[in-house]
Amino acid sequence: MDPALTPHEALALLAWQVDLGATEAICDAPVNRYEAPRPAPAAAPAAARPVASAPRPPARPAPVDPVAVARAAADAATDREGLAAAMAAYELCELKKGARNLVFSDGNPKARVMVIGEAPGREEDLQGKPFVGRAGHLLDQMFGHIGLGRNDPAAERALYITNVLPWRPPQNRDPEAGEVAMMLPFLERHVALVDPDILVLMGNHSCGALLGRKGITRLRGHWVQALGRPALPMFHPAYLLRTQLAKRDAWHDLLMLQTRLRGG
Repeated sequence: MDPALTPHEALALLAWQVDLGATEAICDAPVNRYEAPRPAPAAAPAAARPVASAPRPPARPAPVDPVAVARAAADAATDREGLAAAMAAYELCELKKGARNLVFSDGNPKARVMVIGEAPGREEDLQGKPFVGRAGHLLDQMFGHIGLGRNDPAAERALYITNVLPWRPPQNRDPEAGEVAMMLPFLERHVALVDPDILVLMGNHSCGALLGRKGITRLRGHWVQALGRPALPMFHPAYLLRTQLAKRDAWHDLLMLQTRLRGG
């Protein structure tokens, strides 16, 4: 109590405050509202304050190189059966999801001539063998005219046939560059295991994969080198079925192959 106030004055002031509605105490100690506010304590230096470390984001898995994976799988194959199994186990090519069968090869693996096509079509996908549709029938006729066949047991008269891609592209579309790149290590290993004397590159995409060049009308009729072996680009039989006049050029190329096989 203020010593300047008498008990009667203090009681009168209290009654006046009650009349104004101040009937409850808010704080345990009185607050002088006329007193100047005290300054807030200074903040601690930034170096002194503990800094919570931000949570580290989860580590992202390293990107997978489909070509490197294919190369490792192909190099590990020691025979054709192992290579076929490695290709069947390869999961990074989307074509596999839409194909019925892996189309690996057909013919005599001891043949001097290895024919490399582009990709399986509908009939090839159904049967799991390359060149078995109309184009395959024409291919057999073409090489039969120079004494070569896929079913001949003699190496000097036999053919061995495979494709750049082992799975059929949807709606028989052209192979994409990424698809060719990831399957190329398997093809290169396939050629190394069979070890033919001559490669026949059937069509534009076979030339693009193994020569890095396209333009079959310019490439055909000329011997080139592919994977360290003599190679002869030729029109694909499917193209010959659509373009009858090109059969004359195909016959010329077959005679070039026959001459080469005979040592000419």
